Amino acid sequence: MYANPLNVYHKTAKNTMSGRELEADALTGAAMKLRKVQADWDLECDDGYTALAGAVQHNQRLWSIFQADLAKKENALPVKLREQLLSISLYIDRQSIDILAYPAPDKITSLIDINLAIAAGLRGVSGRPA
Repeated sequence: MYANPLNVYHKTAKNTMSGRELEADALTGAAMKLRKVQADWDLECDDGYTALAGAVQHNQRLWSIFQADLAKKENALPVKLREQLLSISLYIDRQSIDILAYPAPDKITSLIDINLAIAAGLRGVSGRPA
């Protein structure tokens, strides 16, 4: 049986990406999951809240990984930048809890915007990505 060429491509791409590219890709992927939930917003259907919770928790886990790395003394980023990113990660935590407790589609926008802005910065792209 043959492997799906797209899956093979993605696996190869991930094996050759730099750390910054991987982080940018992960942030963009999480933003796209959040954007899909926001676009398909329907908490009345059986899977609506499950999809919301899955996307928000995925994003929060990603930011938890960043928090752990940023908190390490051996992290090479400048202290001021680390502090700013940790502050953003705390906002992500608070906003995630608020979204899960009191769901509203407009609350997701800030998480999407933050992820895409940081992903653009990691890629060295100026301006807000589409």
